[in-house]
Amino acid sequence: MANFDYVALNAQKAKVSGAIEAADRRGALAALKAQGLTPLSISEQAAPKEAKGKQGGESFWKLSSGPAKRMKPAEVLLFTSELADLIEAGMTLGAALNSLANQGDPNSGICVVSADLRDRIMRGEAFSDAVNAHPKTFPGIYGNMVRAGEASGAMVEVLHRLTEHYERNQSMKSKIVSAMTYPAIVLGMGVVAVIFAMVKIVPQFTDLFASMGRELPLPTRMLMAMSDGLIKYGVVYAVAAVVLIVLFRKWCTGSGRMKWDGFKLRMPLVKGLIASGAFASLAYTMQTLLANGVNVLQALRISEETCGNAVIGAELRKARERVTDGTTISGPLAQSGVFPRMMTDMMALGEQTGNLPNALGHIGKRYEAELNRNIKVFTTALEPLLIILVAVVVGFVAIAILSAVFSATSAMGA
Repeated sequence: MANFDYVALNAQKAKVSGAIEAADRRGALAALKAQGLTPLSISEQAAPKEAKGKQGGESFWKLSSGPAKRMKPAEVLLFTSELADLIEAGMTLGAALNSLANQGDPNSGICVVSADLRDRIMRGEAFSDAVNAHPKTFPGIYGNMVRAGEASGAMVEVLHRLTEHYERNQSMKSKIVSAMTYPAIVLGMGVVAVIFAMVKIVPQFTDLFASMGRELPLPTRMLMAMSDGLIKYGVVYAVAAVVLIVLFRKWCTGSGRMKWDGFKLRMPLVKGLIASGAFASLAYTMQTLLANGVNVLQALRISEETCGNAVIGAELRKARERVTDGTTISGPLAQSGVFPRMMTDMMALGEQTGNLPNALGHIGKRYEAELNRNIKVFTTALEPLLIILVAVVVGFVAIAILSAVFSATSAMGA
């Protein structure tokens, strides 16, 4: 048996502290819960200072307030699904969060964030306010839908809809990532093969060609120059490439984001993937928000923040400014030139019939199906393009080497 120091909240939400004897930390937690106390921190008295963090000396509060602790989108999906199931099974919100906080690794994102949400609930905060305290984990759509669920008393239904929303988003992202994986692997292997040839194979021919004492053909001289430059300055090229990539990514997320996002919507072969994925996600997000009682202006603001494309977000911001003047959503979006006519026409029909969420659902399905078609087109067209690219590189190397060999052979024959 060991002694544990604890800090907890009693039934009156007052903070109390003391010591308790138990076999281990889990037993101490169970004993405190049996006394009607909600533990905030617990530490073993006999543990050395160096081992406290490993043996359970971390307080729930410290863990949950750590700036590095957050949930990934896949973890948010799992958290939301399990929370909905626990509440639907009859647990209170606090008990459900406490159950999630004590599952699995105590340092995992789900456990840490769940513990902080539980502590905030125990201190009397609304669940929506507790969720909004974790903006890196829960986007604006999450907090606003939870607030709508609190107002309507349909929290379980809201959590189920959030689960569906995250499942759709994860599905679309996985489809796009899977479509990009094959070309990324092929290009990566191609780059490695070319570098290997330039560094290990071409230099062997270089010594042979140099011993001929004849002027080499232009392709051969170009190949040898590239090989020599890669061997001498390869590290410099690698560092320069990394710096350029970092600067480019910084530009894409900063001052150049609008230009880059606009280019992606016009880029051949890729624009279908980007546009259909963005429009499907936007439609589903607005449908989820409007169907759960979030007002139009708030729905547009959240959609602007979560759409992931600066050009689309700017048009949503303009539409929100126009809506405050009493106009419809579909009108400003149609005038922007960014959104397809079919999408804005269906939104206009939904506004006329008073059932915009249903129209947005149809739009989401329409562009999700288009995303699947664009993925097939992308993968089908990319394969011959990659073959042509590889053929050009290999063909250049072969021509450079063979032309030198033929030149030397003809000289020997002469």
